[in-house]
Amino acid sequence: MNAVDYQVLKSAVSWLQQGKRVAMVTVVRNWGSAPRPLGSLFAITDDGDFTGSVSGGCIEDDLMQRFAAAFPERIELVRYGISAEQMQRFGLPCGGTLELVIEPLSDAAALTPLLDAVAGRKLVQRRLDMRSGKASIEASDADFALHFDEQELLQVFGPRWRLLIIGCGQVSEYLAQMAPALDFSVYLNDPREEQRRNWQVDDVVWLDGMPDDAVLAFKPDRRTVIVTLSHDPKIDDMALMEALKTDAFYVGAIGSMASTEARKERLLTLDLSPQQVSDLHAPIGLSILSRSPAEIAVSVLAELVMLRNRGRVTVSPSSCAVNTDDLRMVERP
Repeated sequence: MNAVDYQVLKSAVSWLQQGKRVAMVTVVRNWGSAPRPLGSLFAITDDGDFTGSVSGGCIEDDLMQRFAAAFPERIELVRYGISAEQMQRFGLPCGGTLELVIEPLSDAAALTPLLDAVAGRKLVQRRLDMRSGKASIEASDADFALHFDEQELLQVFGPRWRLLIIGCGQVSEYLAQMAPALDFSVYLNDPREEQRRNWQVDDVVWLDGMPDDAVLAFKPDRRTVIVTLSHDPKIDDMALMEALKTDAFYVGAIGSMASTEARKERLLTLDLSPQQVSDLHAPIGLSILSRSPAEIAVSVLAELVMLRNRGRVTVSPSSCAVNTDDLRMVERP
């Protein structure tokens, strides 16, 4: 999960422990050019503290005004962006429509296992019964955003994305600077002391040892990206021969088409199968005619974001027509 939504859950737990009333708002459906993806979270207390986002800001303002007048006592389903007037009022892009689940929270202990699981890099799902308001947390094998229907809201939460860069250099520095803005925590390995001594970027986690040992110790998972940028085959190949055996979401290597073909031939001699070698993303990045180190970093991040967003499979929700005593559909004027 991204850092913003994780902070929403942390804040909600903290506020509940302080004895505040808390409501959590989740984006469960969107149509058109919606400003926030499915599963985005926003939390607010009865005294006006808030965190997170479900839009560009106007919907949050409306929710805060609404909760100040009457704090929610039960689960509600709210829709924004029905009419042209609403889209203009709430700043939604043309054609954009959002449906939000508003859920009053009452027990910090019910959310704590969720935070603990995410911190432990485990994939879990939270199942919310829409009528009773009861929620449960269980292990998950499916990495989708959420499933929502008239009966339940099922949302999958996973660890933050990690980016392991092998090799220092200008491209690595630009990548390390830009990646956190796209919700990657950045790690770095380079066994060359002179390269490490001249590194210019703060807020990265250094991994010691040779690249193959660093990759093994890192324990890559489905939310791990590994890129080799040293331009030194002795360094890059050591990392790749271990990275391509893992469950890493993406393993990529910098280099030309010619150097990529030579690299793949070398990797086939290093106890890697043809299928594992074919999983290598190389040359790395989207083709944007990049030349400078900053442009190469942009192309790498563009490819990562494209593949990450493409891989977020969401179960298509059925149409909603909810109107019960315990669950209300509200269309905001």
